[in-house]
Amino acid sequence: MRMILRLVFGLFVLKATLANPRFSRQVDLDTYDSTNYDVDLDNLNLENQDNYDDYEDGLTIDEPQIEIETLAPPDYNYPGPEASLEAEKEEEEEMPLTPQLVPQGSGGSGVLMGPDTQKEEGLLPTSPETPQEGAGTVEGSVSSGMPEPGEPDKTDEPEIDTRGMPTCLLCTCLGGSVYCDDLKLDSVPPLPKDTTHFYARYNRITKINKSDFASMNKLKRIDLTANEITSIDEKAFMGLPELEELVIRENHVTQLPALPETMTLIDASQNEIGTKGLHQEAFKDMASLLYLYMTDNHIDYIPVPLPNSLRSLHLQRNNIQMMHEDTFCNLKDYNYIRNALEDIRLDGNPINLSRTPQAYVCLPRIPIGDLI
Repeated sequence: MRMILRLVFGLFVLKATLANPRFSRQVDLDTYDSTNYDVDLDNLNLENQDNYDDYEDGLTIDEPQIEIETLAPPDYNYPGPEASLEAEKEEEEEMPLTPQLVPQGSGGSGVLMGPDTQKEEGLLPTSPETPQEGAGTVEGSVSSGMPEPGEPDKTDEPEIDTRGMPTCLLCTCLGGSVYCDDLKLDSVPPLPKDTTHFYARYNRITKINKSDFASMNKLKRIDLTANEITSIDEKAFMGLPELEELVIRENHVTQLPALPETMTLIDASQNEIGTKGLHQEAFKDMASLLYLYMTDNHIDYIPVPLPNSLRSLHLQRNNIQMMHEDTFCNLKDYNYIRNALEDIRLDGNPINLSRTPQAYVCLPRIPIGDLI
């Protein structure tokens, strides 16, 4: 029963409350606020969506723009080129030497460079070759491989020690020929017994001894062109039974030694052979002699008698002043004709060939020389 009474009383209170004008106005306000609130929320959402879309459209990373302000240069005078050069020189002079380590394998010794460092560290012994203090460079520390200016070019040819070396290892041996050209020899090396031709041109041989060609029974030709020979033993070539050709041109020989009768060619040009440098009738018995060359010496006469086999006689640029009429011909036999001697050179001598016209009547050709 009490419950029913409470319900009824509550209904009356509710009805009274609703009838109150103050309550109705508050209800209207609450309704208006909720409506506006909903509308504002919608507008706010729309605005946020637009802002978000604008943000997505403009979402790009622009490079920063940095404004650099240019400062006016300070007002002072710049030094000229000469002043700058002087300043650099002063700095270089004042700059102290700093030690530098040269690495191994680059041409250095791997020690600290600089005179002060070497002296303080004790890396180099004190000697006359050690540079003095204050020197700008260290001589001999690093070799660049290039010749210094003013120094003569050094050849890379090694010096050959020919003493005790087998001849055919030092020279070139081909069959019976031995070639020892341009080897800086100062003497004739021992030759094999079967040598037939020996060439030792452009060396430094100064003397020919009797033992140099001893027992060389097969030797036919000796060529010693362009050496420094000053003397030849008188019997150096007499023990050679097969010798035919001797070439000793471009030396300093003053006397021609005795030669065997088997000679066919003798070339002693460009030496210092004078009047006393030839034996009397030195070529008379050489029945096979074909060529006799003695150009550029000091001979003052034609070495007669000459064998009938002779074909060429070169005596130019000597000191021959006269010639006899029987030098080449036999005045007792007018039928004598010397057909072999076709080449006679007397040019460069102070002789007048026109003074002895009878001396050429047996020759196929007149000698070459001055006719006035």
